[in-house]
Amino acid sequence: MEKRNLRKERIGIVSSNKMEKSIVVAEVKKVKHPMYGKFVLNTKKYVAHDETNDCNIGDTVRIMETRPMSKSKRWRLVEILERAK
Repeated sequence: MEKRNLRKERIGIVSSNKMEKSIVVAEVKKVKHPMYGKFVLNTKKYVAHDETNDCNIGDTVRIMETRPMSKSKRWRLVEILERAK
């Protein structure tokens, strides 16, 4: 049997859910500046597939890399880790 490669996973916060079966997940990283040593926030946005439309803005979610589903969607929702309060 053929073994599949490991797929990338990201944890982020849902910043938009206005599309049908799609969400935008923002991943925020703290990166130390190479010269000045100050920590800078880097934000990366991913468009992910949400089959059941059950994510809301502010939810913390885990997404996984998958085949291209549209022009911008290359990720899918794995689970909702924490609901927005």
